[in-house]
Amino acid sequence: MAGYPPDLKYTVEHEWVKGPGDSAIVRVGITGYAQEALGDIVFVSLPAAGTSVEAGQAMGEVESTKSVSDIYAPVAGEVVSSNEQLTSTPELINSDPYGEGWLVEIKVTDGAAVEALLDAAGYSSHVSNH
Repeated sequence: MAGYPPDLKYTVEHEWVKGPGDSAIVRVGITGYAQEALGDIVFVSLPAAGTSVEAGQAMGEVESTKSVSDIYAPVAGEVVSSNEQLTSTPELINSDPYGEGWLVEIKVTDGAAVEALLDAAGYSSHVSNH
């Protein structure tokens, strides 16, 4: 995988976070590294809007032709929307993990938690050590 978008934050569990920008809402997905490791994604289970999530806790699953993997909440907050397109087109995660393949949007409880996540260089270093 070439690089990781520098405007995103990352977790060691291979999720990315975009935002919060002017609002307290962040967009979350899985990284290009994770989708490559998973292979062809065939099903996604995401939390419904209104679901409270805790940082580091499982909040859904991604199923590929190889395995089923948990999706972890990168930050604490409330899910405000999930990507409905993935219900019928889960392969968007493979083709566009940082764009149309996003998973959920979360209203963050603590904006500082986003800043505490890995930057692109830190995440790149993490995956190169595994």
